[in-house]
Formats: sequence, C-alpha cells, structure tokens
Amino acid sequence: MGLEDLAGFLRRHRRVALDTSIFVYHVQGNPRYLPATDHLFAWLERLSSSAVTSCISMTELLVQPIREGDEKLVGEFFLLLTRYPNLEWMPTTVPIAALAARFRATYRLRTPDALQAATAVYSTVTGLITNDVSFRRVTELQVLVLDDLL
Repeated sequence: MGLEDLAGFLRRHRRVALDTSIFVYHVQGNPRYLPATDHLFAWLERLSSSAVTSCISMTELLVQPIREGDEKLVGEFFLLLTRYPNLEWMPTTVPIAALAARFRATYRLRTPDALQAATAVYSTVTGLITNDVSFRRVTELQVLVLDDLL
C-alpha cells in the first residue's frame, strides 16, 4: 500500500472522518506520516472534498502542549483546526453520545474513539482515516489505517 491507496480511498469517499492522530502527525511534521497527511490535507483543500472530526479531537490535541506550556503549538493546532477549508467540526450531541455508547459497548472502544466513530456515522461519512486499528471493529465504516500505507 502507499499514497496510491490513499488516493483511491479518497476517491471512493468524497467525505471522510479524521481521527485525532492525523492532525498530530501533520502539525508536528512527523516524517513517517507527512507524505500521507500532506496528500490528505491537499485533497481537503479541493472544493469537492469534505471531512469531519469530533470536537473531542481538540481536547485530545491540546492536552500535551498545554501540559508542556507550549503555547506556540496550541496556537498552531487552533489555526489548523478551526480555519481549515472543508473541515467540519461536529459537537457531541445527545444522538451522537447515544450512538457512541452503543459503539463503546458493541465494539469495546475507548470513549474518545467511540465518539469519533459515532460522529463519523452520524455525519454520514463512509470512510474514516486513523492510525488506530481498533476502529476496524466498527462495521459501519471503511477504515484506513495510516500504518497500512507504509
């Protein structure tokens, strides 16, 4: 697998969900994943492309830089996350929370992962991009794990 597989996934899923790790790798410039995240974020800038993520991503992303007092990284995350084109932030609503509880019980996901999966399904996406293999248990979504591209 490689970038061609990512491109094919994005062609099949015009609207995808993004897990928190995608943002971490991209903002921090992780050399292992940067080719894939560069491709993904370039795709997202196209008018015909669309992605969603749960607001839980913001919480997960900001904990470490806040803990370390890295206000520069906090600002970078905020800038990328709140202003990126064609990226929709979904708040946790009661229906999403209820679906997350079902996913947590059925697929034995951690609460943040259950919220991501429920947000994706509620937002009518069919594909989720992550680097967490536990999402493969969610049968309602086609999951692309970044490590599989390497």
